[in-house]
Amino acid sequence: MFSIVREHLSLERMLPMLELLDVQVNLVTIIALYLAFRAKQFLCDYPLQTTWMALGKGKATQWFSPLVVHAGIHGAATALICAIANPAFIWLGAVDMVIHFTVDRIKACPSIGGRFNPSQPYFWWALGADQEAHNLTHFAFIVILLLAGTGSVS
Repeated sequence: MFSIVREHLSLERMLPMLELLDVQVNLVTIIALYLAFRAKQFLCDYPLQTTWMALGKGKATQWFSPLVVHAGIHGAATALICAIANPAFIWLGAVDMVIHFTVDRIKACPSIGGRFNPSQPYFWWALGADQEAHNLTHFAFIVILLLAGTGSVS
């Protein structure tokens, strides 16, 4: 079984597929985008998130407004990063807002992730899954920006 996997994942087999992409990117651009999205996540989820947002988004009722404001801040920050990196992709801010809204609601919803408290392992698992979903979203945005030619080197 491993020989089959090794055969299909061999570098010789993958090189022609990678050459089709013919994408070259500057390492500095990758690092800059990664750090920008990490800073965005920290700033929007902690210093820029008020108590009203943090507690309100997990309520059984009246959760929509705090969550939409919180997700909107994330979307605006993503739009700002994209405006600097590649203005044609500023629309990723709206995508981030929708994804952030959905992921945070799942984590905070009293009948899903919000039913746990910090003394339970599931609380931390939900928090970790939430953060990883945001990390993967940002990774996808970085890939999109890089494939679009942001920081490309010919």
